[in-house]
Amino acid sequence: MLQPRLWQQSSRQCSSLSRCLRPVRTYATVVEASVQSSVATADAVAFSPSAAPKRKQGQFALRTYKPRTPGTRWLRRPINDHLWKGKPLAKLTFAKVGHGKGGRNNRGQVTVRHRGGGHRRRIRTVDFKRMEPGKHVVDRIEYDPNRSAHLALLTRVETGEKSYIIAADGMSAGDEIQSYRSGIPGDLLRSMGGVMDPGMLAAKTAFRGNCLPVQMVPLGTQVYNVGSTKGKGAVFCRSAGTFATVIAKEESGKKVKSVTVKLQSGEARTVDPQACATIGVASNPQYHFRILGKAGRSRWLNIRPTVRGLAMNAADHPHGGGRGKSKGNVDPVSIWGTPAKGGYKTRHKRNPNKNLVQDRVRNQGKRRTSKN
Repeated sequence: MLQPRLWQQSSRQCSSLSRCLRPVRTYATVVEASVQSSVATADAVAFSPSAAPKRKQGQFALRTYKPRTPGTRWLRRPINDHLWKGKPLAKLTFAKVGHGKGGRNNRGQVTVRHRGGGHRRRIRTVDFKRMEPGKHVVDRIEYDPNRSAHLALLTRVETGEKSYIIAADGMSAGDEIQSYRSGIPGDLLRSMGGVMDPGMLAAKTAFRGNCLPVQMVPLGTQVYNVGSTKGKGAVFCRSAGTFATVIAKEESGKKVKSVTVKLQSGEARTVDPQACATIGVASNPQYHFRILGKAGRSRWLNIRPTVRGLAMNAADHPHGGGRGKSKGNVDPVSIWGTPAKGGYKTRHKRNPNKNLVQDRVRNQGKRRTSKN
């Protein structure tokens, strides 16, 4: 596609000096957004549910561009000027090669459609377990092309070891964080008088970015990178802007048997009391407000085009064919004819999820009538 030319002239062709001093236009000219951005509070215990912006709220900032090209007309990006401008730490990365980007299994068959291509990447080795005790200093906040949230590069004060973790919203370079999964340090226990006081322990440990066993997290606290099993890494709330809320603890005597957390989908489930949880909200909460602006950016992200079945011919899809937009008065099905949108159950009733306390709201393919 032809690109518009930049305005450039020599001094001989200029009719006046003021025209020659006119700045050259660029394609990515930033338009300053006048909307205020939401900033998380410093106290990690006092995280409010409004820390992560919702779609109905308008108080967030996005970076827009002057439409020098069609691809920048609708381009919207979160403002992340605090990110590291250089390359990642090489020893904590490895190349993403092979069939990892084509949606194929080890036999070469396509198991996930609409995948392929994409820019070359390097996988960042992220520490989801956080078993190393002691103080860690945040060196910088980095962009990760393999996930929606940002990464924080940590340096362990005692040994100088480097590691990547999922950054919390509001975390910046120079912050000191710590992990208490291996146990409570002796100096912290002595500062409390040698007695384990839950309230005082929460006041000294529940800060943004600290990793704790779920049983040590105060009720009502927002956490992310939540694990489900003792001694293993995080499995829940790892995407940008996600968090879970600790709502209940089941105790048997002085021991905690299980902890109930509520996810953003409305699902409530129990996790092991020794499972990991990081205080705060996952970074980059404005991620889902972004607009790519053109189809090429989807191809850079390893996403191939998706064609609706309604737009296909009758020989290519059960919804195809006909005059006008009609799928033939049939229930929604996939391209292979299996029921879609909740019509094909895969979980057996004789094998329920034992950790599930309250299931999330399911509309089974129908539009919700409520305004929530």
